[in-house]
Amino acid sequence: FADEREDVQKKTFTKWINAQFAKFGRHHIEDLFTDFRDGRRLLELLEGLTGQKLAKEKGSTRVHALNNVNKALQVLQKNNVDLVNIGSTDIVDGNHKLTLGLIWSIILHWQVKDVMKNIMAGLQQTNSEKILLSWVRQSTRSYPQVNVINFTSSWSDGLAFNALIHSHRPDLFDWNSLASQQSVIQRLDHAFNVAKRHLGIEKLLDPEDIATAYPDKKSILMYVTSLFQVLPQQVTIEAIREVETLPRQSKVTREEHIPLHHQQRFSQQITVSVTQGHAHTPSLSPKPLFKSYAYMQAAYVMSPDQKRRQFPPQYLGVPEDKPFGRSLMEEVDLDSYQTALEEVLTWLLSAEDSLQAQGDISNDVEEVKEQFHTHEGFMMELTAHQGRVGNVLQVGSQLITAGKLSEDEENEIQEQMNLLNSRWENLRVASMEKQSNLHKILMDLQNQQLTQLTEWLAKTEERTKKVESEPLGPDLEDLKRQIEEHKALQEDLEQEQVKVNSLTHMVVVVDESSGDKATAALEEQLQHLGDRWAAICKWTEDRWVLLQDILRKWQLFAEEQCLFDAWLTEKEDAVNNVHTTGFKDQNEMLTNLRKLAILKGDLEMKRQTLNKLNSLSQELLAAIKNKAVAQKLEGWLENFAQRWDNLVQKMESSSKQISQAVTTTQTSLTQTTVMETVTMVTTREQILVKHAKEELPPPPPHKKRQLVVDSESRKRFDADTTELHSWMTRSEVVLQSPEFAIYRKEGNLSELQEKVNVGKTCQSTFKV
Repeated sequence: FADEREDVQKKTFTKWINAQFAKFGRHHIEDLFTDFRDGRRLLELLEGLTGQKLAKEKGSTRVHALNNVNKALQVLQKNNVDLVNIGSTDIVDGNHKLTLGLIWSIILHWQVKDVMKNIMAGLQQTNSEKILLSWVRQSTRSYPQVNVINFTSSWSDGLAFNALIHSHRPDLFDWNSLASQQSVIQRLDHAFNVAKRHLGIEKLLDPEDIATAYPDKKSILMYVTSLFQVLPQQVTIEAIREVETLPRQSKVTREEHIPLHHQQRFSQQITVSVTQGHAHTPSLSPKPLFKSYAYMQAAYVMSPDQKRRQFPPQYLGVPEDKPFGRSLMEEVDLDSYQTALEEVLTWLLSAEDSLQAQGDISNDVEEVKEQFHTHEGFMMELTAHQGRVGNVLQVGSQLITAGKLSEDEENEIQEQMNLLNSRWENLRVASMEKQSNLHKILMDLQNQQLTQLTEWLAKTEERTKKVESEPLGPDLEDLKRQIEEHKALQEDLEQEQVKVNSLTHMVVVVDESSGDKATAALEEQLQHLGDRWAAICKWTEDRWVLLQDILRKWQLFAEEQCLFDAWLTEKEDAVNNVHTTGFKDQNEMLTNLRKLAILKGDLEMKRQTLNKLNSLSQELLAAIKNKAVAQKLEGWLENFAQRWDNLVQKMESSSKQISQAVTTTQTSLTQTTVMETVTMVTTREQILVKHAKEELPPPPPHKKRQLVVDSESRKRFDADTTELHSWMTRSEVVLQSPEFAIYRKEGNLSELQEKVNVGKTCQSTFKV
């Protein structure tokens, strides 16, 4: 039965939520229990209902989800939405019952109470359900087939829905035809279709869910409120008084608890966000809270006398409900008494078994909380049934007082009453003792949790201070080790988060005399712990972001450094392998010149990598701020710069040596070949860059010309070659002299030309 009603509520509530999202222009949800777990869709729903923009955390971790749901609970509290038993962990974990409870609280506030607040104020009534029932009965009074006395079984046959619509809109359909001819499912479907088509009310209910012996009360309340919103809302005082005189059902569900008589028990809520460190104390509420909920502590305030005697031991007074369906002033008979006595004794036996079945109190705080909540539910059941016990005792007393029974009958009734009262008193005392023991053990365990959290915070704060004082690095491996240590700290935080979450569901029991002081002290303590916890969480998150940034920059620098080091080593080896002397022939000299030219081009193109390394090191130092790392990086960069300079000098030296080899090596070179060689050496950089960019293969070596000459011609050629080189050397000196600069500035090159022309005769004779 419970599973069936849960399924109905899930369908109905999902339809209501999607109807709201349709109004707000939001996407609909598929599964109520999963789609609300991260808190984002819940905040979207509250945005539409409150008209306020609510920030949502973007992360996808459990902590982000808990914070989102916690924010939603705080919004609900600010809007005076009653939440009992519901915590953020319950929603994030997908707890079906409590998720439905949360949505029902939202529906009750914005769909039921908000719709009816004006008429409730006008009639000076605070019970919206009573007003709604009065409106329904007043509207359907002229329909003999309809008698609505509740929001469950009275609606099963579909007539009440149709009568309610027809009473205000008789033009929409023929009542007699509908009432006499259609089946239950057809009648229900007819009502929902008419309301959708003509009144604009979404089909929140399915006919098959209502056509049962006991349909879901919340779903029907929600739908009838939707009808109330669009139909005329006049409610008379007479209709309300009529509802007040209706006999109540003897069956009391867990959602219809009757409050204890002669008992001034109330609760105070202390809102404490342990993860955020914020606290607020609302005004006292006379409504009992039997479980805490997310970031809420329920403080049960009771006097010492109330602790001892919460249930009157006998003659419990006239209850509000009347299980016999008649006034106690009317004449009662022995059979009715015996029937009621058997029912109460049967329940009493079941209650005694239930108390026994609760077992011993655990030493685990979460299990004790569950036991505490279970026992509070049991106490609520006792509260609900005490009226029935009182009824039986009072009826028995009335039978004896009437004097119509025999002596044996009177003695039997008196004995039965004594037995009933004795068993009730024993059950009451045992229940109160169990409650008192649960309170004590639970408070002790929760205080142990607070002490443990305080010690953990102190230890972790010292740990973070030590980490903060130690420099990062100085090597990449050291940084990776420090990141692993930080991961261990994060794991510790995640484990502690479970305990912190437990503290956000504290149950606090205080005496009435010290209630304000105790709750204020608890609020201050939790706020202080919450601030410290939040500070550690923020530091850990910020530190993780910093470490990841430094690791990325360091790895990028290390990668570029390694590649550049390998490149330098390769070029150093290449330069060392270039021959500068002892050439066998012209081709060997040209080949080595080409090697130098290509190497020089590679060097120029690689200069930007050296600049990139400098830039990366500056970014890394700005992030890490470590002198040891700075010195290490500077050492690496200085080493690279020195090797770079050495490589340049080595190449220049090799080029000069090869060019000088022209004068010392007596080879058969033509004038054109010599000029090409000298030109290649003096313009090697330009040639190199062009070849490197275009990735062209080196030019083929010049072909040797096989010449047959006599010894005299050979001697003359050697002499001419020597003279040509001498002329070239003198010309270079002239061009580099200060005089040349003066000639160029004055524009008079005649004297210079004369000096240069001294060697013309050498050129004219340099022919084969």
